[in-house]
Amino acid sequence: MGLTLSGASLVSPTSATPAPTTSTTRAECTTLSTDAAKPKSERADDFAAAAREYGVPRDLLLAVSYLESRWDHHDGERSVSGGYGPMHLTDVRLPDRRRDRGEGAPRAQSRPESLRTLQLAADLTGLNPRQLRTSPAANVCGGAAILAHYQRRLGLALGEETDVGRWYAAVARYSGAADASTARRFAEDVFTTLSQGESRVADDGERVRLPAQGDIRPRRDQLAALELRVNASVATDCPERLACEWVPAPYEWYGEPDPYAYGNHDLARRPRDMNIDYIVIHDTETSYDNTLALVQDPEYVSWHYTLRSSDGHIAQNVRPKNVAWHAGNWYVNMHSIGLEHEGYAGQNGEWYTEAMYRTSARLVRYLANRYDIPLDRAHIIGHDQIPGPAPASVPGMHWDPGPFWDWEHYFDLLRAPLRRDVDHPTGLRMVI
Repeated sequence: MGLTLSGASLVSPTSATPAPTTSTTRAECTTLSTDAAKPKSERADDFAAAAREYGVPRDLLLAVSYLESRWDHHDGERSVSGGYGPMHLTDVRLPDRRRDRGEGAPRAQSRPESLRTLQLAADLTGLNPRQLRTSPAANVCGGAAILAHYQRRLGLALGEETDVGRWYAAVARYSGAADASTARRFAEDVFTTLSQGESRVADDGERVRLPAQGDIRPRRDQLAALELRVNASVATDCPERLACEWVPAPYEWYGEPDPYAYGNHDLARRPRDMNIDYIVIHDTETSYDNTLALVQDPEYVSWHYTLRSSDGHIAQNVRPKNVAWHAGNWYVNMHSIGLEHEGYAGQNGEWYTEAMYRTSARLVRYLANRYDIPLDRAHIIGHDQIPGPAPASVPGMHWDPGPFWDWEHYFDLLRAPLRRDVDHPTGLRMVI
């Protein structure tokens, strides 16, 4: 949809005093990250060095990174949700609502740890935030230090050769999720990646390989030690594995006596009274929490699902049978389902997390199968493909999800790889 309200800003706070670490522990990562005289390391070597330094199984570190970034560094550019590097170390500052209301001088905001893992990594490693953003080796070391920190806090053993299954809770904690279902889903994806293996050429041009490990026994019982929130059990229109949360958009009349002053969606009985032909991919341009606040405003617009970037968590807001107001084109609204993906593409973010791509693709596969929607670029579309309903409205149409949404990778996850269409070489046609 491309929401226009300002949300969290992506900043680099001043480094705090590092937590105590030994010079031996920090030596190899610091040298690998900062010695300009040394040749540039290969990505695979970065993971091996960080695993040695912080006592994390190398393959586990690779699997967590794959779920965050597919091992890419993105030249130090931040993700659309304020994360950096192969380990997606986050650096997000929340807006000062007190200042926004004109209630005096700005004040510091308390940020959850999931929004400031870059600073946590700096504290644990002694590396400065700039190094952690710009050096792939430093970034991987920072992620390894955080995983080891979580494992240590749980009172569990560290070491390169430790059983990866005993790192289940630390991996779940790394997701940053506040609820047990999302943390569990992230951990399950990491351990599935470990079990099946992966191989791809990272953005440094070098191939990284994660060998398949078939015999893994994740200690799922560890999750209880994190004491995460358990979401209320409300039926949602999602695959059970995604554990979607129900955060309903309101349907209410707010403008007596005006019969049209209601919001923020229309009741229907789709597909009985009208077909569902499209799924529209949006980008929020504000934070996940702000997006949920907006969709619960009866005087605002609406969409069917909201996806969080850091861990891929999904909130359902409108039932698919009802018509949400998300596309800026009434015909498309009537015949589509809208997915809002947390992101700041309008604030120079340049990539989306693998965790969000994967949960989004699972949801779209489920919806496409349920409503018989073809998995192609004529029916799985971006908001930027939707035409204005009239010439006067064209300038106000949106451009999300933006140029950094990887459609090719997304369709691979949809299990419907894009193929060149000789009649429509751009693949961006939309049939109305």
